[in-house]
Amino acid sequence: MKKVEAIIRKTKFEEVKKALNQAGIEFFTYWDVRGVGKDREERTYRGINYDTSSIERTMLSIYVRDHFLERTVTSIQTAAKTGEIGDGKIFVSEIETAYRIRTGEKGGEALYIKEEEE
Repeated sequence: MKKVEAIIRKTKFEEVKKALNQAGIEFFTYWDVRGVGKDREERTYRGINYDTSSIERTMLSIYVRDHFLERTVTSIQTAAKTGEIGDGKIFVSEIETAYRIRTGEKGGEALYIKEEEE
């Protein structure tokens, strides 16, 4: 099992959500985050300087079986890409095991994604 974390532009969230759904990803969590990127910029509005280096993003957390990994990453990359600096990052880590609290299922069966024939 893998954990896929992605930090994407807030404006791309709906496109990424739709792409993940089409790829068979039935469940994930997300939240709004702020970060500081490489691009530093100040803007002036009505004589007041504003620092725009703090960037609003959405972070996704997705747990998948190993054979869902490539389609998950590809879906995020395709839907989130604008080609501009600040498109985001994707991180993949190994998950030792998972448990479904309600039923006690363990391992891949505890995930929401239905098993498919490979």
